[in-house]
Amino acid sequence: MNLDLRILIIDDQRPNLDLVEQLLAREGLTNVLSSTQPLRTLELFNSFEPDLVILDLHMPELDGFAVLEQLHRRIPQGEYLPILVLTADATRDTRLRALALGARDFISKPLDALETMLRVWNLLETRVLYKTLRTLVPADQIELLQRRGATPTPGNVEAAPASTAIRRC
Repeated sequence: MNLDLRILIIDDQRPNLDLVEQLLAREGLTNVLSSTQPLRTLELFNSFEPDLVILDLHMPELDGFAVLEQLHRRIPQGEYLPILVLTADATRDTRLRALALGARDFISKPLDALETMLRVWNLLETRVLYKTLRTLVPADQIELLQRRGATPTPGNVEAAPASTAIRRC
């Protein structure tokens, strides 16, 4: 898999960012931008163009639900850009609300390292397959397949050299 994938992490707690950054780095995922400032999420998203967003839900100033709403308006219709939600609140209402706003998966706090990385890799694999498909199939045909519920997958995804740029804002 292409290890030059960009990951944006938003969590108001620096120790949580440090932990997720360490887990990602151990897996060779180092093209990471993290911030404790949820108000900057849209700015960072637009400039960094991530392949995965990891987002805490309960933050001051701007909670994860408001961030999901902003991202939902920013991500084009039909685009697959996974958002992994981190939360200590695993209630059904919280999960349903986040899913309705565009979250693709959840991790409950406290984080389990193995489960976190399995979910990250699953989302990134799907993102890589989606991006590869976009290069092989015209957009109108992809939209037709999405409306019909079909999910074709390309046979081969080439790996690119890993970037080593963990950045903090």
